[in-house]
Amino acid sequence: MFLFKEKRKLNKIKVQFYRNSISSEEMKTTTKERKKQLVQLSEDIVKRIIKNWIRILNIKLGWIDDFDKMVVKYTKYFQLSNILEGHSAVINSVKFSLDDHKIVSTSSDDTVRIWDVISGKQIKILEGHSNLVYAAVFSPNGYNVLSCSSDRTIRLWDIKLGTILKTLENHTNSVWDINFSSDGTYVISGSFDNTIRLWDINSGQEIKRLIGHSGGVRNVQFSPDCKLIVSSSSDTTICLWDIKLGKILKQFKGHSDYVMHAKFSPDGKYIVSCSLDKTIRIWDIFTGKEIKLLQGHSRGVRDVQYFPDGQTILSCSNDCTIRLWNVRSGTEIQRLEGHSDLVTGIDISSDGNTIVSSSNDFTIRIWE
Repeated sequence: MFLFKEKRKLNKIKVQFYRNSISSEEMKTTTKERKKQLVQLSEDIVKRIIKNWIRILNIKLGWIDDFDKMVVKYTKYFQLSNILEGHSAVINSVKFSLDDHKIVSTSSDDTVRIWDVISGKQIKILEGHSNLVYAAVFSPNGYNVLSCSSDRTIRLWDIKLGTILKTLENHTNSVWDINFSSDGTYVISGSFDNTIRLWDINSGQEIKRLIGHSGGVRNVQFSPDCKLIVSSSSDTTICLWDIKLGKILKQFKGHSDYVMHAKFSPDGKYIVSCSLDKTIRIWDIFTGKEIKLLQGHSRGVRDVQYFPDGQTILSCSNDCTIRLWNVRSGTEIQRLEGHSDLVTGIDISSDGNTIVSSSNDFTIRIWE
C-alpha cells in the first residue's frame, strides 16, 4: 500500500513538472491544435456517415454532387411569412413582378389586385372585367399588367393610373390564360373555345390563330427563346407549337384527366405538366417521351413550375398542399400546409427564395 501511494505522488510530480516546462503560448498552441483536430475529426465522421448512407440507399456516385447541393439548399425550409387578404371571392392566380417587389392576383370577385411583397399591403385594385378573372401577368417593363377573364376579353392595364389601355377581343369563350413574350411585344392566349391566339400588343390585333386541341386550352407559355409555345388542355394532351409555322411539332400524351398547366424548364429542354389525374410529369422536348412521373398529391394538381435553377419543381393541389420536388430523384423535398381550401396557383421569385400561393380560402400566402 505504501509503495502504491508513493507511486501516485511520483506521477503527480511528473505531470506538474511537464506542465511547468511548457510556456503559456505553447499551451495555447496545443489547445488550438487539439480543437482543429476535433473539428476535422467531426467533419470527417459526418462525411463518412453521409457517404455510407448514400451507398446504403444505392444512390449512384454521379448524384453525390447534386445531393450535396440539395442538402445545403434545403437545410432551411420554406416557412409562412405573410398572409394577404382583400379579395371577396376565390383567388384564381398569383404572379410576381420581374423585380419581385410586387404580386398581381386575380379573383372570381371580377378584380385584379396589386400587392407590395415586403409590406403585404394592397397597392391597387383594377376593376373593369365583367366576370371572374382567371389570370394576370406583369409586362416585362413592369409598367403594365395583362389579364384575362370569363368575359372573353384580355385587358392591358396601366398600373400607376389603374386604367385600361387596351382590350383584346376575338375569343368566343372564356380566356383561361395569357403570357407575354420576353420582349413584351407579343401576347399569347388560351381559351375555352379550344384555340390559342397570338397578339401584337402594340396594335392590339390578333396576328395568328393556332388550332389543334379538341378541348379548352388551360394554359399557354412561350419558350425561353420565344420560338415555341407549350399548351395544355382539357383534352388531356400537351402540345408543342412552332410559332412561325403555326403548327404542332409534338403532342405529349400520358395524363388521364385535364392537364391544368404545362411549363418549360429554364433551359427550354423539358416540359413539366400537372393534371387532375393527381400526377406531375416531366417530358423531354426532343424525344417527346415522358421521363419522370411524380406522385404524392392526394387530389388533382392545379399548378406546377420549375425553380430558376431547374433542379426543383413546385406544385399545388386540390389537396390544399404545396409541394417541392427534386427533379432528378422525383422525390418530395418539402410540403407546405396552411391553406384551408384547394390551392389554385403558385409562383416563385426570380432568385428562388420566395414562394407565393393563392387559394379558394380567399387568401394569398407568402413563403420564405
